[in-house]
Amino acid sequence: QVQLVESGGGLVQPGGSLRLSCAASGIFFSRFDMKWYRQAPGKERDLVVTISTGGMTNYADPVKGRFTISRDNAKNTVYLQMNRLKPEDTAVYYCNTRVWWGQGTQVTVSS
Repeated sequence: QVQLVESGGGLVQPGGSLRLSCAASGIFFSRFDMKWYRQAPGKERDLVVTISTGGMTNYADPVKGRFTISRDNAKNTVYLQMNRLKPEDTAVYYCNTRVWWGQGTQVTVSS
């Protein structure tokens, strides 16, 4: 049974930082590209960033230079470091690989 469990969301002021984690189980983690998506209220779910099995990354334009994805294959975990957060980053953030999704973690950027 594949499980993706996100954590690390919360409320942060504009300009602040958060680090999201996604712990995977039930898959051979190192063999899977990992992705973070986000979905703001009333909007579609958008791809934020991908990290390949080899560590190559691809960021959506709105987060380039502010977000950093990384993976620890020994811990079966992918991370999303989010810096200089903006109110428009407010969304539920989802971890994904292939057909599997986590439950999401809420990120709210507000003063």
